[in-house]
Amino acid sequence: MAAGPNNLITDVPGILVGNASDALLKSGATCVLCEEPTIAAVQVLGGAPGTRETDLLEPHNTVQTIDALVLSGGSAFGLDAAGGAQAALREMGRGFSIGPLRIPIVPAAILFDLLNGGDKNWGQYSPYRELGYEAARSAARHFATGTAGAGTGATTATFKGGLGSASTVLANGITVGALVAVNALGSATIGRTRHFWAAPFEEGSEFGGMGMPSPFPGDGRDVRTKLGARTSTENTTIAVIATDARLTKSEAKRLAVSAHDGFSRALWPSHTPLDGDLVFALATAKTGGLLETEDFIDLCSAAAATMARAVARGIHDASPAPGDLLPSWNAS
Repeated sequence: MAAGPNNLITDVPGILVGNASDALLKSGATCVLCEEPTIAAVQVLGGAPGTRETDLLEPHNTVQTIDALVLSGGSAFGLDAAGGAQAALREMGRGFSIGPLRIPIVPAAILFDLLNGGDKNWGQYSPYRELGYEAARSAARHFATGTAGAGTGATTATFKGGLGSASTVLANGITVGALVAVNALGSATIGRTRHFWAAPFEEGSEFGGMGMPSPFPGDGRDVRTKLGARTSTENTTIAVIATDARLTKSEAKRLAVSAHDGFSRALWPSHTPLDGDLVFALATAKTGGLLETEDFIDLCSAAAATMARAVARGIHDASPAPGDLLPSWNAS
């Protein structure tokens, strides 16, 4: 296994990503655009999720494919971003066909970044619909990570959060890619060090090449969270795992479940009652037929490792900005 050519989720054929950010707002939105209608599923393991159209992603429900996914800041206000992306897709002629109508299917998830030092005095209506529209319209193979899109105003217990991505090409040629907006209650780094919990999975020096600390610090296992800080309610890590394998909707759900292991490998703690941790899964079916059991297990393992790397890259790639409440990893 090795990272894909760009080490981004867009290494998966059929996937594009666009970002829109507002520096004064300290927030933004990210759109994962499917070039064709794509099998999708979701798994929510955090205790405080904020979502749109996730019920239809359950394997027993009728709609099998979607047109896009949206990750957004803004808490519940950020759900408006999906409406903006939906408007852009409608302009593109995309959507679920019902008679003469087309309804773009755009599930979404949000994170809480309302108390991060940005100007949230936006007036009567929030700006997230426009941010979602801009993100969908800008979707491309290459996109910014770190302080960008849904990760613009993200934080963790120890460092500024951000938007991270990574990819893996398996020995059988299948590609898996991850995209994540890291806004965790916990920490992606070990104790007071700059070493990432995800270090065992690092490809090259994609997030600093520091490896695990040696000796392991005495406080390394201490639980570090935002509790008691001004930002104690600003949580939730939201993500997308994508593959070009041909999966059923049920298998896509299992892939999302497996990708959550990447959260557990990269964030301590994760899946808390104050996080809305969620993973969407996409299967573009650009390679081969349905997988044998062994190949599917390999894919699920790669999904967890790739997600862990993406989490660390989101923290590593974040950049400092005026009014930040936490240091950036690269500036510390």
